[in-house]
Amino acid sequence: MPKFIEVKTILNKTRRRDPWFLDEYTINPYSACSFNCLFCYIRGSKYGTHMENSLSIKTNAVELLKKQLTLRAKKNQYGIIVISSATDPYLKIEAEQKLTRGLLEVILEHQFPVHMITRSNLITRDIDLLQEINNEAILPDDLKGKLKGGTIISFSFSTLKDDVANIFEPGATPPSVRLKAMSEIKTSGLTTGVSLMPLLPYISDTSEQLDLFFSTFKQIGVDYILPATLALYGTNRADSKPLVMWAIKKHYPHLVEKYQKFFSTSDEMPLYYRRAFDKKMEALSREYTLRNTIVSLNKL
Repeated sequence: MPKFIEVKTILNKTRRRDPWFLDEYTINPYSACSFNCLFCYIRGSKYGTHMENSLSIKTNAVELLKKQLTLRAKKNQYGIIVISSATDPYLKIEAEQKLTRGLLEVILEHQFPVHMITRSNLITRDIDLLQEINNEAILPDDLKGKLKGGTIISFSFSTLKDDVANIFEPGATPPSVRLKAMSEIKTSGLTTGVSLMPLLPYISDTSEQLDLFFSTFKQIGVDYILPATLALYGTNRADSKPLVMWAIKKHYPHLVEKYQKFFSTSDEMPLYYRRAFDKKMEALSREYTLRNTIVSLNKL
């Protein structure tokens, strides 16, 4: 059962704008996550020790955000708010709690732009608010004219296969359902893209799977794709490295040796893999004329 907690702050200011997600602020309505993605980068940190077992609802989040955004707005400190950076804003309990929706109402009131990152289809419930934010938000001066509006939606995928997702993202909305939600969001006129993070070596990073990703997303008409390689952290049972290795041994025993070699001395994939990965993503972006950045920096 989730816990109900009160927090001292809900709006976090980043040191600088993230070049990938454009966040200058972050909000996490919940603490921990019921999606239980085995590869989650939060595992191995103090924030992800127990994941679903430590799921908490920040009961005073809306009240706090009103105070914090009021101060930021008075100082004209507008910037993109990312929801969420350490958990999904549309966990299953959000359907009942409506905490994320309450935060969006406050964000709309104070005219801040927002970037939602999710593995859930529940986001379609809030299309009305997200469209209003898109129209009313005040963008930072250097992003005016570079974004279509004040709302950005990123759907996260590690695979398009429901059976594979059931192994590595057991609590998240199946990819097939996620795709339908993404199509609905895109049709609503909002800037819509893909956080292709992380791709799973020899499982979802094959040429066949990459072509399936890009052709599927191209057909939907997404605005961008942000790809990233797998990184695994920690050594305790609940950390991402042991959990992913357990899944590989159980479901992909023929890949055990390869994964052990990849992560025996580092948390990241080897440099040669990452360089080849970047070249492949650049080539696919050109082939499918899909940006690999949210803001268009160069013509493909």
